[in-house]
Formats: sequence, C-alpha cells, structure tokens
Amino acid sequence: MAFSSGEELIRLCEAEGISISEAMLRAEVERGKQNREEVLDFARKTLEVMRKSYQEPLEKPVKSIGGIMNGEGHKLAQRLKNGENLCGPLVTKAIAYSMSVMEQNSAMGCVVAAPTAGSSGVMPGVFFAMQEERGLSDDELIKGFLCAGAVGYLYMRNASVAGAEAGCQAEIGAASAMTAAAVVEMCGGTPAQALSASAISISNLLGLVCDPIAGLVQYPCQMRNAMGASNALTCAEIVLSGTMGIVPFDEMLDTMYKIGKDMPSSLRETALGGCAATPTGCKWRNKIFGSKESKDGKESKE
Repeated sequence: MAFSSGEELIRLCEAEGISISEAMLRAEVERGKQNREEVLDFARKTLEVMRKSYQEPLEKPVKSIGGIMNGEGHKLAQRLKNGENLCGPLVTKAIAYSMSVMEQNSAMGCVVAAPTAGSSGVMPGVFFAMQEERGLSDDELIKGFLCAGAVGYLYMRNASVAGAEAGCQAEIGAASAMTAAAVVEMCGGTPAQALSASAISISNLLGLVCDPIAGLVQYPCQMRNAMGASNALTCAEIVLSGTMGIVPFDEMLDTMYKIGKDMPSSLRETALGGCAATPTGCKWRNKIFGSKESKDGKESKE
C-alpha cells in the first residue's frame, strides 16, 4: 500500500476502490507495528487534543507570551453569536477556532503540530467548524485526519513543511493543502478531487514568506492560520463544484519547494525581513526582549 507521490496515491485509490484515508490507514499499518484499531485509537486521542486546543482559549482567553495575542478567537466567536459576522457560520467558526488554537500555542498550551506548531490552527479550526455546521461524527473527522496525513506525508517526503526551509508557504501552505483534501473527502469527493483541492490550495499561497515578529510564532502567524483555514474551505468548495485545478498536485508541490529554496534567508523564519523588520515589528521585539544594542553601546534603530 506504499505510495510516494500524489499520482501514485490516486492510482492506488482508484485501483483498490478506496479513499485516501483508507489508503493512509493501510499504509500506517503496513509500515508500523500497530493494527488498524490501534492506529484509529491514536487518531481519536489526537483529535481530542485538537478539540481542547481550540475550546479552552474560547472559554477562557489566554494572553500570549510577549502579549502580542490576547483573546482574538473569543472576539470572533462572540461576533458570530451577536449575528454580526460577514462570512457565515462555517467560515467564521473556522477562522475563530484556528486563531484560538494559535493562542493556546503561544501561551505554551498543548496543540497538535499539524503539520507544525506554527500552522496548528488550520486543521482543527476547519474540522470542528465542519462538525458543528454539517453534523459530522468523530469517525468522519478521523477519516479526514487520515486523508490530511497522506498529504502531509507527501509534503515531508517530497518537499518540506518547515518555514525555515521554504517559508510560510510550506507551513501554512501544507496545513491548508492537508485540510482542503480532508474537507473534500469528508464531503464525499473522490481522491482525485481531494488532491486537486490541495494543489489549488498550494497555488494560492505560493511565495508566502515566514516573517514572525520577534521570532515568535504569533504575528502574523495567527492571522495566516485563519487565512489557511478559509483557503482550504474555498479550494474544497471550488473542486466539489466540478472545477478541477490545471496543475497536478505533484507539480505544484515541487514548484512550492523550488520557490522556497529561492527565498532569501531573511524571509525564512529568521525574523530579519517582512513583518518582523517593519518599525512596528522591531518595536515589539524590543518591548519583549529589550532593546538591541550595537557594539558601541548605543540602542540599535533596527
């Protein structure tokens, strides 16, 4: 049941008449030392960690280390309760929950790196919004989780999910692509449709830099998780309507990785460029860590 590319995965699913989630489940059993139920049990436990990671900050907003983030998810959820949202319940919940997870992460709470801590809000944000708005069971979410895992595996095998290696297009891009595929499968789409949604999701985020203010996974990371969640839903909606992407998943993934390699180091998680290098970004860095002094003892104006 091994696969090493999106093309192989689709061909395998079509030959066996199975979903991506089933292919991933079989692959996990074959390559590991666990049986099906043990793999599914681990997925259930992981799902519960995801659930708590968005719920806890909504119920009791937490302030991030450094103070950049403070209850943004709760504010969005409250706006939805007041009937003032623009995006509708599904999208608003997805972005609220994804931002809430990032608050949990920034306050040193427990999150699921899916695939990284910096992009940990995308999948749970969408999954639990989908569960509430479409009445999905936990078992259906677990299938989505396994489908997303297959996409994440292909990212890790053939490219990268690290912002330090390929920018935020790798981190948020991977989380969004994983989630887009999962949404398509949970809504009854085919394996080919699921990977097409992933490919479109990647294309929408090509060139996205990694530029965390003060080097902390907080801003603009939190907002980008919200964007990654809405991007996943958008791409799934497009594909489920019958519109497929032109560029295949494997080619889009390769393109993303090449662009990441072309990025200067200042835009790959070093906090030396982008948002981190703005005057405001530097002020936040100095506020959190203290002013950076030059060799002559004077405060740096960076």
